[in-house]
Amino acid sequence: MSIREIVKYPNDILRRKARPVETMDKEIKQLLDDMVETMRAAPGVGLAGPQVNRPLRVIVVEYGEELDPEGNGTPPKKKLFTLVNPEITRASIETETATEGCLSIPGLIGNVERAASVTVKALNRRGQPVKIKASGWLARIFQHEVDHLNGVLFIDRAEKVQAIQEEDAEETPLA
Repeated sequence: MSIREIVKYPNDILRRKARPVETMDKEIKQLLDDMVETMRAAPGVGLAGPQVNRPLRVIVVEYGEELDPEGNGTPPKKKLFTLVNPEITRASIETETATEGCLSIPGLIGNVERAASVTVKALNRRGQPVKIKASGWLARIFQHEVDHLNGVLFIDRAEKVQAIQEEDAEETPLA
């Protein structure tokens, strides 16, 4: 595994629609592994193929809720998703607005309205179909990453974009 360079805005690869993955081979599995390592090193909660200069429909997401349900201060349990050709097949009518940032647009954040819950269909790293129902921040991260695959950035959807303040830096997960 290796850490890849994260492409920064305004690189035009971030504005192009990514190509579907045709074959699950060693190269795609290596790309997914590298993306996980890159995301964790950044640190971030999600990363899409175009963000590492690969215009392919692959994303990685790793997220856990802020505190455990017991409230005893143990670190949150994170779940890792490595998805190929993901698509959002359902989105709730109910929406939520929250602050987002992006590893490809450092230093900026914005309030983005997104569906409160989504269903994502994709292939896992073994090429098997998976269906994920997500709500809250996890749903937001999936929508952010699938947007990347379609050449859409959070700044396109944000009500207001602003420079990140020090106090916001720790509270805003970056994808």
